[in-house]
Amino acid sequence: MTQPLLSVRNLTIDYIGEQKDFRAVDDVNFDVAPGEVFGLAGESGCGKSTIAFAISRLHKPPALIRKESRILLDGRDVLDLDQQALAAFRWREVAMVFQSAMNSLNPVLRIETQFYDMLRTHKGMSRAAARERTAEMLRLVDIAPDRMRDYPHQFSGGMRQRIVIAICMALDPKLVVMDEPTTALDVVVQREILQRINELRRRFGFSVLFITHDLGLMVQFCDRIGIMLSGRLVEQNAAVAIYRTPQHDYTKRLWASFPSLHGGVLL
Repeated sequence: MTQPLLSVRNLTIDYIGEQKDFRAVDDVNFDVAPGEVFGLAGESGCGKSTIAFAISRLHKPPALIRKESRILLDGRDVLDLDQQALAAFRWREVAMVFQSAMNSLNPVLRIETQFYDMLRTHKGMSRAAARERTAEMLRLVDIAPDRMRDYPHQFSGGMRQRIVIAICMALDPKLVVMDEPTTALDVVVQREILQRINELRRRFGFSVLFITHDLGLMVQFCDRIGIMLSGRLVEQNAAVAIYRTPQHDYTKRLWASFPSLHGGVLL
């Protein structure tokens, strides 16, 4: 067995309320191997994004990660990192493409400046060196480097999404967490984005934790898939097995919710 890059063990997360607590993630366990694409699927509110935020320790109160939880990246427990180590860990080891990522860019800063802020903070790059790195990363996602002087509103939704992915890749992270990275994009642009991510993964060898409610899209992109229901991971298997021979009743119901292309005529 290959040593996993990411190991999530007994992950339990509550949102603390005045009257009662809400358990958003309940004793979740899974691994992500080096270079693997692992998917988390399930309906809205099942805990997928809560797990994504936990991996980079982005939660703030009232969210509480319970003390029995462990999140190991290359054997190091992320939950034990102090603030200085955590600042170095984010983006350099784990990068995240947030939900509605195409709206994540600062609308009043040029693309060049947004790259520079990140590269200066994490690598101490000069503006000239950051400009070279920005041009290199934009080429990787098929955007002309001379457009780095443009503002986010001058790009299409799909191009903004690719810019966010380029920013994530600029520090060569080991793991990229993608939380609904193709939300609000049409199916043609979705395919282009996922093809580009897959090409970059094969080239650079990073792993991907891919989160979506779209099980059909996930089966095409992922090596393995975990199915979440009400905060629990109820099934995980190879993508082809999740598609052809789902075991859990909820997984079967998810597939049954897809409309048939050969349905009867409505009268």
